[in-house]
Amino acid sequence: MTARSKDVVLSVRGIEKSFGKQHVLRGVDLDVHRGEVVCLIGASGSGKTSLLRCMNLLMGPDQGEILIEGKPLFRRTGTERLKLSSAQVSAVRIKTGMVFQNFNLFPHRTALENIIEAPLVVKKVPRAKAEAQARELLTRMGLPDAGHKYPSQLSGGQQQRVAIAR
Repeated sequence: MTARSKDVVLSVRGIEKSFGKQHVLRGVDLDVHRGEVVCLIGASGSGKTSLLRCMNLLMGPDQGEILIEGKPLFRRTGTERLKLSSAQVSAVRIKTGMVFQNFNLFPHRTALENIIEAPLVVKKVPRAKAEAQARELLTRMGLPDAGHKYPSQLSGGQQQRVAIAR
């Protein structure tokens, strides 16, 4: 094992996914290393979203293996099956995130309110701490004065950065 392979935070091996007769993912392999930024680029319908949904178990792959920091999240190979409890899957999802193509910001909530929703509801972070963290994230995203603005008052790029902060 090389030093670099120890830094693999996400490993995908042999992922297969079909919708009826439409085979959208065929033996996909991917390693993502700590600190690395990875972009999925391809034509519409090429399986980018399906792969992302499989990696977060929003959709079950038909075949393959997914490891997070070396721990199996999903495995279906031949006769071997790994089934995690919903609590185990939730624990992984708390540490991961997806920014959807259309951002999915709540239109009736400010940027700050969009960012603090998950920490308040899922992690039970006290409101003052969640708001302080959200303000710091907005500053890191180059939006220090956007906390009080609604998504409709932000540009597409600003909405995207709020979604990333979230």
